[in-house]
Amino acid sequence: EYDTFMTDSKVDKAAKTKDIEHKTAKKQDEEQALIVKNEDLEGTQKELDAALAYFDKLKPSCVDAGVSYEDRVARRKEEIESLQEALRILNGEDLA
Repeated sequence: EYDTFMTDSKVDKAAKTKDIEHKTAKKQDEEQALIVKNEDLEGTQKELDAALAYFDKLKPSCVDAGVSYEDRVARRKEEIESLQEALRILNGEDLA
């Protein structure tokens, strides 16, 4: 009975030792993968921050919040009319 117990214990100990080795190796691999992922995250976050800063820099020049839509339409219409008048003058029409 003692010998059977000792044999079972040795087998169990060897199996658990192998299991510990495998789990330790897996843990190291996962930790390395985590480090790589965190480095990727940092780089991507820096890129995002730079893109957002650039967006905030461009936003005021793209969005003219001080002028209403109707005012912009009226100005555009006036500009088109003046360009059409200039074209007529350049074409020799309406020389009065």
